[in-house]
Amino acid sequence: MEGPQGRMNRAFDGRRRDEIPQEANAWQSFRGWEILFALTWTVSTVFVIVDDGHSVLTRSATVGLMVACAAGYLLLGRSAIMEDEDNSLRAMWYIALVVVIFVPASLLVSAATFGLFALCPQVFMLLSGRRAVAAILFLNLAPALHFVTEPGRGVGEMVIFTGTTLIAITYALVFGPWISRIIHQSRDRANLIKELEASRAEVARLSAESGALAERERLAGEIHDTLAQGFTSIIMLIQAAQAQPDPSRHLGLAAATARENLAEARALIAALDPAPLDGSTLDDALRRLSTRLCEEGGVTVACTIDGESRPLPPSTEVVLLRAAQEALTNVRRHAAASSVRLAMRYCTADVTLLVEDDGAGFDPSTSSGYGLRGMRARIEQQGGTLTVTSSPGRGTSLQVTI
Repeated sequence: MEGPQGRMNRAFDGRRRDEIPQEANAWQSFRGWEILFALTWTVSTVFVIVDDGHSVLTRSATVGLMVACAAGYLLLGRSAIMEDEDNSLRAMWYIALVVVIFVPASLLVSAATFGLFALCPQVFMLLSGRRAVAAILFLNLAPALHFVTEPGRGVGEMVIFTGTTLIAITYALVFGPWISRIIHQSRDRANLIKELEASRAEVARLSAESGALAERERLAGEIHDTLAQGFTSIIMLIQAAQAQPDPSRHLGLAAATARENLAEARALIAALDPAPLDGSTLDDALRRLSTRLCEEGGVTVACTIDGESRPLPPSTEVVLLRAAQEALTNVRRHAAASSVRLAMRYCTADVTLLVEDDGAGFDPSTSSGYGLRGMRARIEQQGGTLTVTSSPGRGTSLQVTI
């Protein structure tokens, strides 16, 4: 609407909002108001000086009053405008000073009324509501009444002057509050933008904290499912070796477990897939877990694959493998089972992992271990479900469906 690169669209020149200089308020940012006051006051003073219709003494007194009014602006009015507060004590003192000084000047020499072009905007910068209307009416009507009551004025001259004055007053009373309202709305919007930016920064901070917390929980689950389980196996194998006359078999298994644990640690650090899945399928990794449990714990493990095996998304394979690891580790540590069944079933719309044992069992409602909690959280993040069925003395069944 405005055309290329005008005042309205200059701010949107490709820079970010935080790179655009922000002013305290619209009056302060638009220095043209001070230029308007200086130019208007200078022209008005010149008009008073060259007015031959009044005596030198009258013109001198008028010029003195206008100089005093300009000094009042520099000493009091300018700072009142800059503080950007309507109806402040300083603002009302300045407007009262303007009325006391300017009205007599305009009554002495009518040419001084050109100064209203500078004073009327200042009224709306400093006052609002009825105070601003009263000040505008007083500043405009006083010289107008003096003009029309002077003797020797013709009817046509008085009609023209009265009409001009009414138009000027109406213009000031309509345009002034409208501009002031726009300025106040802009200030409110600027404050709202600052609040939104602060809120956005707070949301970003909370999001970063939430992400860090989620990452810590993920790493805690990875460490629990890999390193902690591996160390547990190593400890159990070394203890078993100590009780045997020939510890070579158990020590060999402990060394193999330590090597796999080292591979898990490296994979975790490098943010790679779990080591048991490197270069193999999920089915192969599950078979290796079953074989390890047979070798380490002397438990009979039956591993079956039902349905047409197919590659799954890496995140799904990781979750299923971790669930199998956690379930088999719990069997070795707590169940005292003699046989375990591990089954992987591929269906059209989902896959199911089932781990069953004939061990001691437990009460799922009273279990508070990290392993099950972390496993359930991982599975739910993948949109799956975890079902644990067990009771004391009747074994345990763990089913994961994704």
